Amino acid sequence: RFRAEHPDLPIMVATKMGRRVDQVLENYTLENFRAWTDRSRRNLGMDKLDLVQLHCPPTAAYSSDQIYDALDALVSDGAIGGYGVSVQTCDEALTAMSRRGTATVQIILNAFRRKPLETVLPSAITNGVGIIARVPLASGLLSGGYTTSTRFAENDHRTFNRAGAAFDVGETFSGVDYETGVRAAKEFSDLVAELPFEASPAQAALAWVAQQEGVTTVIPGARTVAQARANAAAGELPPLGSEFMDGVRELYDRELRAQVHDRW
Repeated sequence: RFRAEHPDLPIMVATKMGRRVDQVLENYTLENFRAWTDRSRRNLGMDKLDLVQLHCPPTAAYSSDQIYDALDALVSDGAIGGYGVSVQTCDEALTAMSRRGTATVQIILNAFRRKPLETVLPSAITNGVGIIARVPLASGLLSGGYTTSTRFAENDHRTFNRAGAAFDVGETFSGVDYETGVRAAKEFSDLVAELPFEASPAQAALAWVAQQEGVTTVIPGARTVAQARANAAAGELPPLGSEFMDGVRELYDRELRAQVHDRW
């Protein structure tokens, strides 16, 4: 509806495929892709979806010729403009980017999850692949608002998935144990306070992601209009500068690298 009401705005519509079924290879077929895409086109009132992304499929899917052939068929049919994948690991991202049809890769990237800077972003630049950074605030840790006594709702993944009991542990707090994350987040906030311009910890964390070479867009969450506006304002911040970037790297190396760097 928003796109219909604002036809002159350069809005890209992206959808995810595979979230409503068991994530096993047998479900990633051309027949299912067409059905899922047709449903989204009907729901959105669009003839063509700009972009579809496979939502964290099994690792084997990223190297499956059959799956890429099916996605290429959707492009040839005119049902979609392009396709990408949402991944958990850097190796999955690199495998997907080796396929010429991959337009985007969505991956966790934040100041507490730096590994994609080493190989994924350089490869994306080389291959012309867009990088969509998710979980940019490490499930809220980088907002600076949590303490070791903070409690979340029972149905909040930050309550029940801290150890990866429900799904990949890296999706919650970027895989960092909560107590370490709170301590590191306090140091991150201290670095933000030393910036030569005003920014909240959340805004600086978003800007840290957005200002990495190779990042196309960042997808933070927002529960209120005020949060959404503050998130958007992070895109207008000046360059964070080498002193801040170095400080974030040193913090990661000292507090977090040993715990998370080789896991994803």
